Amino acid sequence: MPSSTIEAVVAPDALALQRLYHWERSAPGRVILSQPQGGGVVRDFTWAQVLDETRRMAAHLQSMGFAPGSRIAILSKNCAHWLMADFAIWMAGFVSVPLYPTLAAGTVRQILEHSEAKLLFIGKLDGWDAMKPGVPAGLPCIGTPLAPPNDFTAWDAIVKATAPLTGEPVRDGAELATIMYTSGTTGNPKGVMHSFATFGWSTAAALKRIPLNHEGRILSYLPLAHVAERTIVEHCLLASSMHVFFAESLETFAADLQRARPTVLFSVPRLWVKFQQGVNAKMPPEKLALMLKIPILRGIVRKKILTALGLQDCTFAAGGAAPMPPELLRWYASLGLSIVEVYGMTENCGVSHATLPGVPRPGTVGMAYDGVQSRIDPVSGEIQMKSPGVMLGYYKEPALTQEATTADGWLRTGDKGQLDAEGNLRITGRVKDLFKTSKGKYVAPAPIEDKLVMNAAVEACVVTGANLGQPLGIVMLNADAVAKSHDATQRQALEASLTAHLAAINATLDPHERLDCLVVVSEPWTVDNGFITPTFKIKRNRIEEVYGAMFEGWEGARRPVVWYPS
Repeated sequence: MPSSTIEAVVAPDALALQRLYHWERSAPGRVILSQPQGGGVVRDFTWAQVLDETRRMAAHLQSMGFAPGSRIAILSKNCAHWLMADFAIWMAGFVSVPLYPTLAAGTVRQILEHSEAKLLFIGKLDGWDAMKPGVPAGLPCIGTPLAPPNDFTAWDAIVKATAPLTGEPVRDGAELATIMYTSGTTGNPKGVMHSFATFGWSTAAALKRIPLNHEGRILSYLPLAHVAERTIVEHCLLASSMHVFFAESLETFAADLQRARPTVLFSVPRLWVKFQQGVNAKMPPEKLALMLKIPILRGIVRKKILTALGLQDCTFAAGGAAPMPPELLRWYASLGLSIVEVYGMTENCGVSHATLPGVPRPGTVGMAYDGVQSRIDPVSGEIQMKSPGVMLGYYKEPALTQEATTADGWLRTGDKGQLDAEGNLRITGRVKDLFKTSKGKYVAPAPIEDKLVMNAAVEACVVTGANLGQPLGIVMLNADAVAKSHDATQRQALEASLTAHLAAINATLDPHERLDCLVVVSEPWTVDNGFITPTFKIKRNRIEEVYGAMFEGWEGARRPVVWYPS
């Protein structure tokens, strides 16, 4: 959509910097950020405090003499100063480039060099030593308060020595606000360009469905470098003045949830599954199901479980970034927590489709947001969409930008889908994920993986098998199941459970889709070893690269469960 058209549907007072100044004037004393400092200490920030530090850092950035529109990068886990750095970059007239805090050094360098970043904010990180070689020599860096030990100029020192930028400098809606590099399941990350207007429109569209206002609370823990967290946390904060709580660490996550008691929680399916597995570990699923059928106990049990999870005040729960298994949605609904399934991508600010709270449509991602047009390509089955939130294009990649849109201007999502009679969208897989067996039959892996991951022992899975007689299921166990697999008796029970799970799944599939076996791999799939993206999407090409040579042997093993290595 041309920028002039976008601006026509986004009022200037809905843009990021204008919202920042609005809250500075109207609610300076409201606490809006709560940041753990370690050791049980939490530091709160009001709008006035956020704007004071932001203005001082913006003045410092301007003093460095960068040309307007220069790119400035942020490498940090989620924290209060991540947001303040972003606000300061915008206020100073520059463009922010967020990096995932789990990237390998080579990817860090590729993004910093491709974006031509002039400066890098280093923040809260767990693996800085491994990433540090990716920072080009001579690139100026600023260390924020929770950064690992470094010899960079310190944020606090700059703030203390610099007078705040005065006035209310704003940016036009059509101006480039950020370049977000996609996590990418194949190839190098692409720099998705978004303007202040694309985010302004997308945030307004999202808030028509998400109940957030100044009384809302949200826990920020998924990477702010990801479009979903950027929209739901950063831009919804600017729109609503809600209270953002930050997680301290993976180890404190349960306590962080209890501290925040979020009214809105967004999570990827993998973490919703972990929550479920934690409940099942304390109460057998059969016992829980029985208790939920007893009217006098149902309410008590629901409240106890949700309170234990820190979700007793949650009025809007959502999942996205990967398919939500229908069985998982039904399990949470039985607890009285209706999970909304959202669908979007970096290229459209994450705002495309979503189900409605309390209106279960398992297996679909609901209907398009107001202002979003969608269609299914009649030949390829690809989902295509239009909205004022669609990207400006890929940075320095005009050919890829052209490939991402159809001749008549619709964004190609790369996902295959179907629409039901009500207009709900069902994701059936990736256009390029389909594979053909040696029998000449095509297999769509995603729906089978949705079923496979529902075994309590399975952390992640892939269905593959191009040119094999039958597909294979490759599974990575969760930490608890891995520990049990080292004991012969428990391993036997685990294998029996997986065998039964395989048989139950195969009974629901067409003959050409049925899995020949489940292969249990011992190597964890992590960001570091390249098996998954920072948003927990599995890289299929990496799976095939590492395990492909074993596929035929596994198919010929004639066992329902194969352990690798054996």
